[in-house]
Amino acid sequence: MVDVLNRFGHLKTPPAGPFRFIALDVETAGKTIAGICQIGLCFVSNTGAVQTYSVLIEPEEPFEPFNTELHGISSDTVAGAGTFPEVYAALFDLLNTHSLVQHSTFDEKALTSACARYGLPMITSHWTNSVTVARQAWPALKGAGGHGLANLKKHLGLEFHHHDAGEDARASATVILRAEDVLGMPLSHLTIKRQLAFQFENRSGD
Repeated sequence: MVDVLNRFGHLKTPPAGPFRFIALDVETAGKTIAGICQIGLCFVSNTGAVQTYSVLIEPEEPFEPFNTELHGISSDTVAGAGTFPEVYAALFDLLNTHSLVQHSTFDEKALTSACARYGLPMITSHWTNSVTVARQAWPALKGAGGHGLANLKKHLGLEFHHHDAGEDARASATVILRAEDVLGMPLSHLTIKRQLAFQFENRSGD
């Protein structure tokens, strides 16, 4: 397997929580949104410290040249990687007990489609769209490049490598943190207290 994960210094295993929230990003291999080939996570502590993790996935479908050119992942890259059910099972409890952040709704849709493809339960976490938050914090960008990560990177001076899942997850998390500074308040639903309560409710319902 070609080692593309550590070129950006991502962790090889997820760190210990709990976290204030987790930003999530996926890359896909080809024509279907369910064909996830990389999951990236950015873990944000209550102090605003961030840690990133990414994992390659064998998508069990062909790679399209356009996708590979975009993110640099190919069938050779994922040789020996786990399938979605294997990777998802290892991350399920972590994701299901934290609030999640995504930039647009693509990532949630991709996970939902992959779960449907393999007959797996979808996580029930609360999702926050950092595009929506960015629109509140920087309304002037509407019509001036928009609120996509590429334009936010330019406007906010963010440093990340677009279309690597771990890097994009970190960018999404940074957008949330920067937006909270601009808005002058934290997003009330992105709290460790809520996450722990959610985790406790899950356990009591077993």
